[in-house]
Amino acid sequence: MFYDGHRGFCSDTVLQLPKPNISLKAISDKQTLLVSWLVNHRGLVGDIYEIQISRTGNHIVIYNENVSFSSVDSHEYTWTWTSDLPLNCVDHSVRIRQFYNQSVPSPWSNWKTNDGDQAKGKIEMFPRQRVLREGSSAMFCCVPTIGVNITSISLNNNKYPIISVGAGVKAITVDNLTIPQQAIKVLSLNCQDSTGRQRSVWNYVSFPPQKPRNLSCETSDMTTVNCTWDTGRKRDQHDRNKQTHTLHIENSDQPPIKCKPLSCTFPAVPQMEEYNISVVVKDQLGEETESYSFNISDRVFPVVEWDRVIPGVTDATVSWIVQGNLTQLNLLCQVTTEPGSTTELSCRSVSGLCEVKLEHLLPNTRYSTRVRCSVSGRLWGKWTQPRPLTTYPLVTLDVWRKIKQLSDPNSRQVTLLWIPNVPGSAATVNIQGYTVLWTQEGQNRTKRRDSGQTQAEVSIDQGQCDFTVQAVLHTGSSIPAHITIPQKSDGENLPVEMRLSSSPAAGFNLSWDEQVTATCGYTVEWCILGNAEPCTLQWMKVPEGNNTLSLPARNFKAGCRYTFNIYGCTENGHRLLEIQTGYSQELKSVQSPSPLVIQSTSSSVILEWLYNEDDPAHPAFITGYLVTVSDHAANPFIVSVADPWRKSVTIEGLQQNQEYTFSVSALTKEGLGQPSSITIRTKIHYATHLAKILTPILLLLCCTFSLWPQRKTLKGWLKELFTYPAGMNIKAPELDSFLYETCERLQAQQVEECSSCDIEILSIRPLPNEATTLSDPEPLNTLPSPGSQSSPSTLSLQADYCPQLATVVWNRPAFQQMVSITNKTYFPTKEEDLSAMFSEINEPSESLQESCSVVYGYITNDTS
Repeated sequence: MFYDGHRGFCSDTVLQLPKPNISLKAISDKQTLLVSWLVNHRGLVGDIYEIQISRTGNHIVIYNENVSFSSVDSHEYTWTWTSDLPLNCVDHSVRIRQFYNQSVPSPWSNWKTNDGDQAKGKIEMFPRQRVLREGSSAMFCCVPTIGVNITSISLNNNKYPIISVGAGVKAITVDNLTIPQQAIKVLSLNCQDSTGRQRSVWNYVSFPPQKPRNLSCETSDMTTVNCTWDTGRKRDQHDRNKQTHTLHIENSDQPPIKCKPLSCTFPAVPQMEEYNISVVVKDQLGEETESYSFNISDRVFPVVEWDRVIPGVTDATVSWIVQGNLTQLNLLCQVTTEPGSTTELSCRSVSGLCEVKLEHLLPNTRYSTRVRCSVSGRLWGKWTQPRPLTTYPLVTLDVWRKIKQLSDPNSRQVTLLWIPNVPGSAATVNIQGYTVLWTQEGQNRTKRRDSGQTQAEVSIDQGQCDFTVQAVLHTGSSIPAHITIPQKSDGENLPVEMRLSSSPAAGFNLSWDEQVTATCGYTVEWCILGNAEPCTLQWMKVPEGNNTLSLPARNFKAGCRYTFNIYGCTENGHRLLEIQTGYSQELKSVQSPSPLVIQSTSSSVILEWLYNEDDPAHPAFITGYLVTVSDHAANPFIVSVADPWRKSVTIEGLQQNQEYTFSVSALTKEGLGQPSSITIRTKIHYATHLAKILTPILLLLCCTFSLWPQRKTLKGWLKELFTYPAGMNIKAPELDSFLYETCERLQAQQVEECSSCDIEILSIRPLPNEATTLSDPEPLNTLPSPGSQSSPSTLSLQADYCPQLATVVWNRPAFQQMVSITNKTYFPTKEEDLSAMFSEINEPSESLQESCSVVYGYITNDTS
């Protein structure tokens, strides 16, 4: 019994559902089966169907699934199934049945079969000439002829395991397909049967379409819209997965528009501002869609076309045309020059022709110009291609003058000098010559010069004269240069020359007092070679309001003096304001002065030198002098002279009759220059010498006068002082030992411990066989012993003697001491035994180490 809960009735009859009637459609390139059947509406909440799919004629079920469908208004259901094996390989059949209340099945429908292909005379292979999805898995099959078996299947020469599908059909499965890297990007499928026959087919691997990126649209004339986008991943040029691009205007009834792979152009819809579009990309592996909305007035990118370019000397006129009817919009344009800047202007021409004059350009210079435009300055169109232009040449002259007074007091000679200035380098300027015009006392005169001449000499009187110099060109323009020669003033005085201080950075930094009367600036002139002759004049103009000028060191020579004349420009000519002189870099190698001695005394010298401290040939300013005094013994001393114009100095405190050397060097900021020297000897101070001589003489005379009354007493006292003691006898052979012993004793005794005797030498004569002339004896290293015989140099003492003076000197080598006994010899006391003393001399003692040298002589009583 079946209970129908929905209708609310009971029936004893079993409900018999009808057999479904299905239809089958195959889409081979997608390996898809579409199954459809009619719906049997019985008021059920939902329908459940069981679907089976089988392969080959034996109906081997390979797929079974229950599917549920909600109640719909349609009278037909459609179900899609995709096979992993190409449908061409074998037969695929489908049948279904319906379940009532999920429990009572209906009868199965009849099998609906999609027949596979049959091999006729050759092996059939599937898929072939198909585009397969990159990264997917695929099955490849080989269908043999009747009675033949497939023995091997390979893909790109790689063999895979064979799968038996049925009815002799064999297949392989390949996972993760990749795009081949070889030049021919194909997958080669090869099948071989039992008869040895082979066959190959090609397939392709690609990737599905990418969603368009960066989709945007623009218009240049409000009549045509152009949309562009990026495709994302770039495809190979030999990719067989051909794509189609379609643009749809969603908010209009316009038909779809076929597009190029990266852009699409379509006519603007009249009176339509807002656009909603979509771009659809479709190929064999799928499709992608991207949408975009915009206001056409906000997406205007004007397109500009060149009209013409007319160059001038310092300007150029540029014109262009804006495409489309954009005059009703606020159109702005930009014009740029390279090198240069950008000019922006508003263009409201009804015809679309815009024009601008480019100013402040350099003459004879190459430029390139570009133009772009925008609506309200929001979106700028593309720049035009650069348009070259060349301005015309322009020649200007920098004019100066030299004025020389002639012998005639009413005549002056004016030398006009000029330097042509041709800015730019676009073209070579051919100067054909120069024209010199001047006016004096209402008379106009002209003088012409060739192109190679840049000066002209003109004789004028003492009045004011106006000159004009202009270059003559074949093409281009030349600006006349004017200069006024002022009237000669009899009471005009030259300004005082000012010295410039050189800086460590070299060069010149000139400055001067600003003059109110200098209404047209200043001119600074100097000679290129400094103060050397001849003078090649150089000048530089300084604009009004500026009273400084910096000149780099590269234009000047170190150690060379330059004189700068600074003129103020007035309406009546140039007037000399200041004269400044200096060095870009001072050097210390100045010439040496020439010293002279003006006056010399015994203690002072007046030194004077000749020197031209203002000589322009000096490599630096002279700041003073340095005088060095040396006496070749003591340390020299110096005298500094800080005044360069003072060239004499008095040197005092010198020694008389002394030789001195005086050196004089010029001083500069950088140091000492080369010295020059002179040597002199101071004079003798005779008064001092006379005092030294007369003083002892006067003392001697005074003593003589004071002692003359006591002359007899003094004579007796002297006689007692220089005579021998009574009974004293000194033998000649014993004198050596006696003198040595006496020396030793004197060293150990005080004066008060010794007794003395006076020895008076009466006469001296040589020994026999010796010359009568005495000579200085040579020193002896050893003393003779007391018992030795006297040598020819031995001093002999006799009992009889005559009074005579004698000096004896001992030299002690170890200590270099001198012991001298003059007129008086010390002997032992009477109590001492002289014999014992002489015997001790024979024994060496430590005192002998301090030996005495004896000067020997001979004493005798022979008066002959």
